[in-house]
Parts: sequence; structure tokens; C-alpha cells
Amino acid sequence: MKTMQDRKDFLLGLFIACLILANTLGTKITTLFGVRVSVGIFFIPVLFLVTDIIAEVFGKKEAQKFVTISVILLLITVGMTALCIALPPNPTWGNQAAYASVFGATLRMTLASIVAFILSQYHDVWAFEFWKQQTRGKYLWLRNNASTIVSQLIDTTVFMFLAFYKINPKFTVGFLITLILPYWLFKVLFALLDTPLCYLGVRWLRGSSSGNEPSEVSPATNKPHSVSAEEPRSSSVETRAFSQPFPLEQE
Repeated sequence: MKTMQDRKDFLLGLFIACLILANTLGTKITTLFGVRVSVGIFFIPVLFLVTDIIAEVFGKKEAQKFVTISVILLLITVGMTALCIALPPNPTWGNQAAYASVFGATLRMTLASIVAFILSQYHDVWAFEFWKQQTRGKYLWLRNNASTIVSQLIDTTVFMFLAFYKINPKFTVGFLITLILPYWLFKVLFALLDTPLCYLGVRWLRGSSSGNEPSEVSPATNKPHSVSAEEPRSSSVETRAFSQPFPLEQE
């Protein structure tokens, strides 16, 4: 990957792969430090990290393009998954129930996943650009975390309420909040830990060997141009797994 375009294409592939992995593998529930979480928690932070890197180097519009492309592919994936589950199995193939159990999901949870992803990702891109303007292109760590932490809260809250509110009498507002807070705090921890990766990703994407951030991408040429220390940096223009992060508890 010698060119900036090659590296950007790799990040787009990584973004889509993590989205699909969160959607397909995230049905498994594990326990990390006493908190029940979906294994999709390993993929979701990557989504926010990638859009922050793209927004820093290429600007808001390019980051929004990543999200839009991924939403389209997610909808295609959901549609094809539903079709493949619905097709009648051959009599010699006896794994239909297991197949449907692994790849199937309720319509409500699927829609909750998609809505939460769209709202949180577009908010992340907007918030990153907002903080970039407020900080005049400085303090990458601040805008990376400020945008991601709030976006993760949106992601978790929207998904939980759309997927589980009143699904049975136990799932009240108060009960959902007790599920949302520890899950979100876990995501915050991941966001803080990946801050160095944001710096490394920006440097790698720009092809810079120094620790500085000397260039941005011009929207007209799609090539880096230098920014002086005095000149404000402006932009030219960031599941959860998509599954149930906590098993339902019946009364």
C-alpha cells in the first residue's frame, strides 16, 4: 500500500469488514471484568476509529461516504441473510434450525441495530468536525474521544430502547438504564485505549514518518497540502454488535 489512495481503500475494507463481523459474530455473549457484553464490542470501536482517521485526513464528506457505503452494504447483507434463511432447505440438509439460529434475528433487533448505527456514526462524523473547528485542528486526542464517547452513548441507548423496551414487563426505562451504563462505560474504556491508534492511523494514512501532522488533503486535488502553525486547520469538507448484548430474562 504505497499510495494514500491504497491506504484509504484498505480502511474502507476494514470498516465494512468490522461492521459485518459485528453483525454476524455479535450474537455471542461473554463476560469481561464482570460485565456481560457481546463479542461485537471488539469490532465497534474500530468503526469509530476509522471514521475519525478519515475525517482528520480527508474531511467530513469522505467520512460520511464511508458510513453511507457501509449502510447500503449492511442493508444488502440483512436482505440476503433473510432470503437465505427463508429459502426451504434440501431434505438432505438437516441444519436449518441451527442456520436460522446463528444468522437470524428478530426484525425489531435488526432495525434497532441499523438505526443505532446510522445515528451514532453520522453524529461521530459531525462531532469530530465540530471539535476540529473549535480546536483549530489541534488536540486530535480531544476530538477523537469527545466525538466517540458521545456517539457510543447514542449507539448503545438507541439500540437498547428500540430493541428491548417493553419486550417484557421487566424491561422498563429504569432497567434498561442499568444495562446501558456499564455497557457504555466499557465502550468508553475502549475509546480511550485506542487514542494512540488514531495518531498512528493518521500518520500512516498520510504517509508521514514524523510525529507531526503536517498536511491535510485538498478537496480539489485529493493530495496533501501543508498547513502552517499560524494557519487554522480547516476540514475540506465516526452493534455494539447488532445483536442482543444481554440475554433476555423472563419473569
